[in-house]
Amino acid sequence: MCTACACGTESAQAEVNAEANAEANAADGKVYSVSGMTCGHCVSSVSGEIGKVGGVTGVVVDLPTGAVTVSGAGFGDEEIRAAVEQAGYRLAARS
Repeated sequence: MCTACACGTESAQAEVNAEANAEANAADGKVYSVSGMTCGHCVSSVSGEIGKVGGVTGVVVDLPTGAVTVSGAGFGDEEIRAAVEQAGYRLAARS
């Protein structure tokens, strides 16, 4: 069971990782670090909320690293932070 969102699904990381890595290699955008995601449902929640932000044209999540690449123009860091928090997660401090 996913402990981050309690969705009851097993973590299908291998499938999600393969898709995310393939998309991330082709994606161009701003990269954020989101903590607490552990399964595909988490990825879907974060992607969905960020996708609602004005100016966002694409969202790619790499589940194992927590890296979220956001494509588009006209959005700010605080808008992305608010969307991530709306999904129930938080932006991690950058290293």
